[in-house]
Amino acid sequence: MLHILPVSEQPGLMRQTLTPQEQSADLTLEQLKQLVGLVDYDESNDPFPVTAMDAVVFVVGNATQAAQFYQLALGMDLVAYAGPETGVRDHKAFVLKSGSARFVFKGGVSPDSPLFDHHRRHGDGVVDLALEVPDVDKCIAHARKMGATILDEPHDVSDDNGIVRLAAIATYGETRHSLVDRSKYSGPYLPGFQAAQTWVSRPAGHPKRLFQAVDHCVGNVELGRMDEWVAFYNRVLGFVNMAEFIGGDIATDYSALMSKVVSNGNHRVKFPLNEPAVAKRKSQIDEYLEFYGGAGCQHIALATGDLLRTVDQLRANGVQFLTTPNSYYDDPKLRERIGKVRVPIE
Repeated sequence: MLHILPVSEQPGLMRQTLTPQEQSADLTLEQLKQLVGLVDYDESNDPFPVTAMDAVVFVVGNATQAAQFYQLALGMDLVAYAGPETGVRDHKAFVLKSGSARFVFKGGVSPDSPLFDHHRRHGDGVVDLALEVPDVDKCIAHARKMGATILDEPHDVSDDNGIVRLAAIATYGETRHSLVDRSKYSGPYLPGFQAAQTWVSRPAGHPKRLFQAVDHCVGNVELGRMDEWVAFYNRVLGFVNMAEFIGGDIATDYSALMSKVVSNGNHRVKFPLNEPAVAKRKSQIDEYLEFYGGAGCQHIALATGDLLRTVDQLRANGVQFLTTPNSYYDDPKLRERIGKVRVPIE
């Protein structure tokens, strides 16, 4: 039998504090424990300490349209902008927030923008899973020692609001992890961005926000490479294995996948890594790899404090959902997964 010591009795464990994004969203540690499974840990012994997700950065065909959709449909707020009007000649970038979740939508403007090249290869998708870290140089030194590909060496960018320390490493496909230390910065996002305000109108009674935080970001990789990337996150970023789904855990007669979940020390950052499994038809992972043109971030899960109300509001905002057949709830194993809910299942 395992006996779990309270934090005060566990040597080395330190209570977590709120990040600036969480503070600005009026979140509490108790909420984060419930929403994303926040736990206490000692970052002083972590060779690659990660505090939280900094941003999920997308490359899209039309950044203005994407920003409008996420404001209207998902209730996110526009907080920053960069583009030709601010001196950025080749692209536009819109920064949106909901709780502590931050999405950045980038789209090319000039024909020679490298964002258009990326979009031609992959279409709309995630290019950067940016991580907030307390020490960029320490993380890069460890990543280099562990054999990671360094895309951007540590460097400072600054404006009148202060200094941000940045670097970046490569992960699966053409995805990167930017490393961000904004502890000396007070601007709305990064130097070069100007503060912006939501430009859409919402109906009376619309919730202040629908989502509180990013729960996890899923990476789809090629057959036989899931364990390779799990080992990468273990070795380079010091992530721990949280869960795994193999064999028939996520499978039907026609489609199957295997998945392992890695997490940083405080569990704010969770990355399930999926690969296809053999079935009678193509796995959904195979289909993603074909349509996207390689490995990449398949989906982002967002944490909400009221799932039913959120889904109702999203539907009212025009978001479409797959319907769930009644037979889904006839399977005792599936009913077990539902757990305790506040409404009758029947």
